[in-house]
Amino acid sequence: MKQERSWVVVDMHLHTPASSDYREPEITYLDILRTAKTRGLQVIALTDHNTVAGIRSMQEDIQRLTMLEELDRIRKDEKERLADYRKLQEELLVLPGFEFTATFGFHILGIFPPDKPLRELEHLLLSLNIPPGEIDAGASNIGASSDVLAAYQIINEGGGLAIAAHANSSNGVAMRGFPIGGQTKIAYTQDPNLLALEVTDLETKSRRSTATFFNGTKPEYPRRMHTIQGSDAHSLSLDPNNNKKFGVGGRATEMLLPEVSFEAIQELLQGNDFARTRPHVEQREGEFDFILPAIEEGISIVLDFHESMTVRGGNLYAIIADVCAFANTNGGTVYVGIDPDRKGKPAGINNPSGSVAKLQREISNRISPALKAQVDAQVTQGVTVVRVLVPRGDDPPYAVDDNKIYVRAEAETGLAIRDEIVQMVRRGAGVEVVDQDQPEEAAEVVKGIPAPKTGVEIVAVEEREGVKYFTVRDLRNGNVVKNVTETSARRLWHYAITEYLKLPKDIRKAASSWEGELGLLRTRGRTKSRRYDLAQASDGSTRLYYGVTEDGIHGDWKRLVGKEPE
Repeated sequence: MKQERSWVVVDMHLHTPASSDYREPEITYLDILRTAKTRGLQVIALTDHNTVAGIRSMQEDIQRLTMLEELDRIRKDEKERLADYRKLQEELLVLPGFEFTATFGFHILGIFPPDKPLRELEHLLLSLNIPPGEIDAGASNIGASSDVLAAYQIINEGGGLAIAAHANSSNGVAMRGFPIGGQTKIAYTQDPNLLALEVTDLETKSRRSTATFFNGTKPEYPRRMHTIQGSDAHSLSLDPNNNKKFGVGGRATEMLLPEVSFEAIQELLQGNDFARTRPHVEQREGEFDFILPAIEEGISIVLDFHESMTVRGGNLYAIIADVCAFANTNGGTVYVGIDPDRKGKPAGINNPSGSVAKLQREISNRISPALKAQVDAQVTQGVTVVRVLVPRGDDPPYAVDDNKIYVRAEAETGLAIRDEIVQMVRRGAGVEVVDQDQPEEAAEVVKGIPAPKTGVEIVAVEEREGVKYFTVRDLRNGNVVKNVTETSARRLWHYAITEYLKLPKDIRKAASSWEGELGLLRTRGRTKSRRYDLAQASDGSTRLYYGVTEDGIHGDWKRLVGKEPE
């Protein structure tokens, strides 16, 4: 029997007087629990700086009061305090944890089950190089400690949730302007042991918000990340002199859970349903519609929409092909009953329960190997639609009807060709894909300027028996695909080949503008879905890039296309 889910209010980043920078050292642990309950929280985590001294003090207080009760030596005020503890513990799930300071000063939350022995957590802190003499100090600066990736692994292997604290802000692994290499930042935010990013802009609607950046569409950050928010409270209430210093529950998250438990939270953060978290708003009017932001985002490498799932017209097959393509690429979400190009309320889907069951059967019967995609019905704007959550498959390649292998490229699903299939087989076998025959022209950087990060590059062309065979490079991941013909090419590749064949010998004459070694050949599409065809001079030859999206424009390329450079 399927468990009913409900929204649970969670604040998993609370400090106590055990943190040396706590602003109200005189308050009690019971004060923190009472305040959490008063402000509607159902789950909290006590996460002091590099220590578990706070939650240990609370547990010792409860144990002492319990012992006095058993000895019949408890005073009236102590009995009332113990009764308050018991009542609040029934209404509030309190999780033990810590906020670890890793190398470079980055802060990492480790949150654990309620019955986790605190001695084990102290042992984890010692293994993270917290000096034994400072294990109870609660200081945020503790000198040389462990690396970020080691912290993720140790927390995860210790049975905890590894969460990057205030990731986009000070001491966060995704903070802007910190002088670490791009590959390091990618590793710090994409590591499989990291379950979520705690961010400070979860309620921001901007396309530059942290949640939008880590939604799986960015080429360097293909793993979509769960994003949550926490108060990072260092006092009971908001600091009257600084509205960014929140009190208990001042910035919380709502999670859609089948039960209030650590295991339910862990299952959510380990899964790929990103619609089950939302920022907590105390006076929320109406139900939160998480599908609206997806519609506004539009079709992408991890998102697609279909107005219907009828067999006639190939709509059902197109959905199955998308599911297969997402599994072979980065995972993604398919919505059925929505046309993103049609303004107003979506049409929805007739017989949602029957449609869900039918899609489940089709995915099970037609996609191999077995794929654990989640199919359910959701409500948006007063109508019911069907949603399919597709994980990035761990046993590629996946095929429809045993022999049709699809992949996702930008906003397009298409049949994979030989080289892509070989790369997927290697990925499924855990073999690193290294192409020894990759042409030197496909190097990532030319004269200090990196190639764009999306679209495709025409690397080389040769003619055999009157047929031109192209070598194409996927700019997202650097994969080089050979033996592509004009007839076998998918939409973007076909466009690139067609435009390439139209170019005059003097490519500079075909460009609308040049900035040094960089050329803009063509701009097409509306602002939201604008794409660029670009050129880059390189030692007497010219590299050509087609279909570069806004996400792929960076550095000097921004100046070329009329945007501010990074």
